Amino acid sequence: MEVKNNRKPTIYFIVIVLTLSYLLAGAYYLLFPEKDKISFTIMAIVYMFMPFVSALVVDKLIMKRENLKSWSINFKPNKWFLAAWPAVIIFVFFAMALNILWPGISFSPNMDGFWERMAQDFTPEQIEMQKIQLKMLPLPYWLVLILQALIAGFTINAVAGFGEESAWRGFMVKEYRHLNFWDAAMRIGIVWGIWHAPLILMGHNYPEHPLIGVGMMTIWCLLVSPLFLYVRLKTKSVIAASIMHGTINASAAIAIVYLAGGNDLTLGITGFSGFIALLIVIGLMIFYDLKLAKHPITNRTIAGE
Repeated sequence: MEVKNNRKPTIYFIVIVLTLSYLLAGAYYLLFPEKDKISFTIMAIVYMFMPFVSALVVDKLIMKRENLKSWSINFKPNKWFLAAWPAVIIFVFFAMALNILWPGISFSPNMDGFWERMAQDFTPEQIEMQKIQLKMLPLPYWLVLILQALIAGFTINAVAGFGEESAWRGFMVKEYRHLNFWDAAMRIGIVWGIWHAPLILMGHNYPEHPLIGVGMMTIWCLLVSPLFLYVRLKTKSVIAASIMHGTINASAAIAIVYLAGGNDLTLGITGFSGFIALLIVIGLMIFYDLKLAKHPITNRTIAGE
């Protein structure tokens, strides 16, 4: 099926989303020189909705389209919603296992590495209080982390994730429907990665290496983009992508809490070990899609779905 390719909406969107997002980050940088965690978190949440606002401006104000049905805002679940939710937790533990194999990183059941990292932002008294609070929990802390990630990933984090996914896997998937699966995934991943740049430069995800972190985040977005796109197409829902996004954000801490050593370039799902984990999962996805799936989608255009 031939799909007409109009590049203008995509170009408008990329220019608008980067302009609005970078202006927001720049204004925050100038107005909040201390960059305390509360103000940064608020700014980051607003930042996450800039893709939604930008896509809305293009569709409704510039292109004057009547509705947003083509964004696939579909709440009807199917089995692939499991890949967007609990399966994310499995991936995080897999990434943590690969982290342990990395030189200089070890498993720390007493969370020694975690407390050492916390010492950079909290006083010894505050850390001791947190240790006491953890001991008072009715469940093991790792189980609490999982439950928190699942609940947040499906609720509040999914709402924040929708701010991005409505654009990346909603608007942009619609505009790239004439492309093959991999071409679309890579183009979305590049824009997604570049969009993160101001947050990374201000210490998000890679506080020890902000400059290198911009490249690291772009690579991470390129690697995770095919997985997000696959789930989005299998569920025919940007809501599933939002839940997946929210669950990944909510569960990222699980991969580093019980690890000691390493740094922000090697630890967690956004470090080198996380990259290796993503490559392995992508390989499994390709094998499943081409060898086991009744209707493979990685070897055709998005419009074929």
